[in-house]
Amino acid sequence: MANRLALTEFIRQAEQLPVFDVRSPGEFNHAHIPGAQSLPLFTDEERAHVGTIYKQQGKQKAIKTGLTYFGPMMRAHIEAVEHHLKSINYTDKKILVHCWRGGMRSGGMGWLLELYGYEVGVLQGGYKAYRNWVLETFQQPRPFKVLGGYTGSAKTETLQALKKLDQQVIDLEALANHKGSAFGGIGQQPQPTQEQFENLLAQALNRLDDKTPIWIEDESQRIGKLNIPHALWNHLRQQPVFFLNIPFLQRLNFIVEHYGSLELQSLKDAVERIQKRFGPNETKITLQLIDAGDVTSAFEILLRYYDKKYHTSLRNRSNWESLMQSVDVEEIRPEHNARKLIQLI
Repeated sequence: MANRLALTEFIRQAEQLPVFDVRSPGEFNHAHIPGAQSLPLFTDEERAHVGTIYKQQGKQKAIKTGLTYFGPMMRAHIEAVEHHLKSINYTDKKILVHCWRGGMRSGGMGWLLELYGYEVGVLQGGYKAYRNWVLETFQQPRPFKVLGGYTGSAKTETLQALKKLDQQVIDLEALANHKGSAFGGIGQQPQPTQEQFENLLAQALNRLDDKTPIWIEDESQRIGKLNIPHALWNHLRQQPVFFLNIPFLQRLNFIVEHYGSLELQSLKDAVERIQKRFGPNETKITLQLIDAGDVTSAFEILLRYYDKKYHTSLRNRSNWESLMQSVDVEEIRPEHNARKLIQLI
């Protein structure tokens, strides 16, 4: 029989061992344990059919129906596992399996793979238990150091520099596939679902030492179409903010360098998405400047808008004056600025 693993042990082993998710493709594509490989016991339609029979006719009828689907696919399932393990050059026999609740689907696949010769660990409680753990993860207090600064301060690049200097870092924008502003989705990969974003974030947090400072960028709660989990967001709003105070012209040049070469229609679309908050007159002028090819002047207007918006956001948090520490730097030099931040803490 496959070895049934408690959640904490499963998560620990999943850092080293291949994980196979035997839920249906639809369940997997919506969200899954980061790094897991899809190995569906049933198709979406088969899962729905078996579930209906379970509710209407009972467990035994459902098992018999499930076997009509599972039986002919046994060899294919084994070969799929072999193919994946070969593709990642994995030669050990230890693997992990889970389904939704840790019941029949993972039990059936675990039995088959054990029979074939693998040493299988099955997650007790399945993906449902994992999701409960994810949500609990955001409730835990951690020693965050929030990296603040107006738009164009190269906060993401500074975070990357901090990581290279052996600091602990959570990069929310990388996890969300979005840079945070109305322009943040241009040129990025599609964003994950909200649930998958939370899974990725929980995994990243779990890998860090909660007794050592963790640097994280000061974001609005919404990053593109995704939301920072409410419990984590509230906690971050109470943490110290290290505000990179960089001259406006330096930030403007940085923004133009990074966004100025983008396709003009994409820039115009982004401006139009914020026109209700940006204002009709500012929107009209900015669009005209983009059409004229004067991207620098267009971004100057946008940058002043985002500065005002962020200024308001800073002062909306309680005790903001005691939380914020201004870090005056003359240039955008991520490694230099990262070293200055390290000295401050």
